[in-house]
Amino acid sequence: MLRKLVFSLIAVTALSLVVMAQDDKITLEGYIVDKACATGSGKVARAADPQEAAANEPKSCILMVSCLKSGLGIYSGGKFTEFDVKGVALAKAAIEKSKKDKGAKFKVIGKMTDGKLAVGSITEIK
Repeated sequence: MLRKLVFSLIAVTALSLVVMAQDDKITLEGYIVDKACATGSGKVARAADPQEAAANEPKSCILMVSCLKSGLGIYSGGKFTEFDVKGVALAKAAIEKSKKDKGAKFKVIGKMTDGKLAVGSITEIK
């Protein structure tokens, strides 16, 4: 009887940890832009409507070597969220794959780690 109780408690605790780990995932929908443009005095950041400016950023600009070096992230809900190293690689591939020069909207799923989004997946949605 005691063994069953202990086993049940362990199983419930393990299941709770799995559920809590899933709760850490966040989903953002928006436009992939480089950090240099999206922050500070960058052209997206200083635009009257930064969300619209992010949507109109041409992929040729985002894929420039200097822009890629600054990092990539997603502009969603009026806020820029920077990607981790893996996320930058996934974002670059997603932008290259997109047939749109401007306005490609993406769904990004990941987890915030050390102030950056540890990206699990990126999917073009528009």
